[in-house]
Amino acid sequence: MQVADCQGKGQHIWLDGRNMGLDYRGFWDTFSSSALNTVVVTHRQRSALNLPLRTQWVVEIEAEAELEGLASSDIVMSSQPELLAKAKALGHPTCIFSVITNRQALEAAWLMAEDWQYAAVEFDLPTNIPLELIIARLQKSDTILLKKESTLEGMRVAFGVMERGSDGVLLSTSDLLEIANVSAYLLEARYRQIQLVPLIVDEVRHIGMGFRGCIDTTSLLGQDEGMLVGSTSSGGILVCSETHFLPYMKLRPFRVNAGAVHSYIWMFDDRVEYITDLEVGSRAMAVSTKGKVREASVGRVKIEVRPLLLIQGRVQDQRLNVVLQDDWHIRVMGIDGKPRNATLVSPGEELLAYLDSPGRHVGIKVEETIIEI
Repeated sequence: MQVADCQGKGQHIWLDGRNMGLDYRGFWDTFSSSALNTVVVTHRQRSALNLPLRTQWVVEIEAEAELEGLASSDIVMSSQPELLAKAKALGHPTCIFSVITNRQALEAAWLMAEDWQYAAVEFDLPTNIPLELIIARLQKSDTILLKKESTLEGMRVAFGVMERGSDGVLLSTSDLLEIANVSAYLLEARYRQIQLVPLIVDEVRHIGMGFRGCIDTTSLLGQDEGMLVGSTSSGGILVCSETHFLPYMKLRPFRVNAGAVHSYIWMFDDRVEYITDLEVGSRAMAVSTKGKVREASVGRVKIEVRPLLLIQGRVQDQRLNVVLQDDWHIRVMGIDGKPRNATLVSPGEELLAYLDSPGRHVGIKVEETIIEI
């Protein structure tokens, strides 16, 4: 499991199941229903366990014959570099596992670590000094370093060592409550915070017929949530989820009636996408009135011809706009965190908006001269 993180390599959390019996259903069921998706197993467990399709397998091997039958996506872990070399030649991601009990073992571990995609380390003492030394040695390396820990508290400490922290943790525990706590940590870590700012409306007008898209997610959105929608990469306006009163039909709490098909939608991975580029599984960003953001996977995009309405204004010196379906039931968020019916918005009102650095190419930020009007 990699925690959603825009810094460096992210934070990887692997659950260690190597010492768990195949019949310990509590452990395997807890993993299956948790936010964790990476598990470390033995070769025998890999062939016998039936875990969710999303599972990323890390398979510990002790002999070359155990490489047979593994999926190409399986990460191969071993303490033997010669076995990892064979796995790497077969196209597997690889992880060196080292138990560190003295200075010599520490030096051997950091020398070997750079040869592999992942390095997992286990220390015999609770001090973080050897971890600090390995972090310092690997700071310019692409190797992802994981420390073996048994508790959520230990995991938090490992992530904070030397400010940078380890890139990940190999969580080794049979305590189901501890696994549940780590799962809750992961779910919370998927939330981030952005700064919403007031947009002062200076123009609202009908612009005729066009195509608009409703974005249906696989989440249930709150009344304080919506999506950022805008015509340019300079920023977007917070368009409400369909969770507010409708006189003639039921609410659609999974939906944002997002606007014209040319519009940008801000995504959870710091990209933007055109509404027409969204597809099933796209990772859109749900945004609350407090600026709290979370991932909302797209389940469907529904595009139809409708009358369109332009709402345009300024954030500081930056001009932003959104083109919405021209209908009373479409809402945008006011600066007070309350929804405004789009057709009732008037010049001088303040709406919640997000100001971004302009310039995108296929949704990715680029540093070049790009003018959008």
